[in-house]
Amino acid sequence: MFRNLDAEQARKGMTNADVAEKLRISRVSYENKKKTGKFTTLEIKALCRMFGCKFDYLFQTDEEV
Repeated sequence: MFRNLDAEQARKGMTNADVAEKLRISRVSYENKKKTGKFTTLEIKALCRMFGCKFDYLFQTDEEV
């Protein structure tokens, strides 16, 4: 759903399990949130900090291109 999130995660060499651990959620929960987009505000802020990206870029969807 969020190709830029996937790209930044790959750029940092992080697995879904790595990111989930940083967010203090399970890998399965993180993967579900990536599919549905149902991240909490705190998770979104943490991901933006983690990858050094702004929200608009990190969570851009294919429909917005």
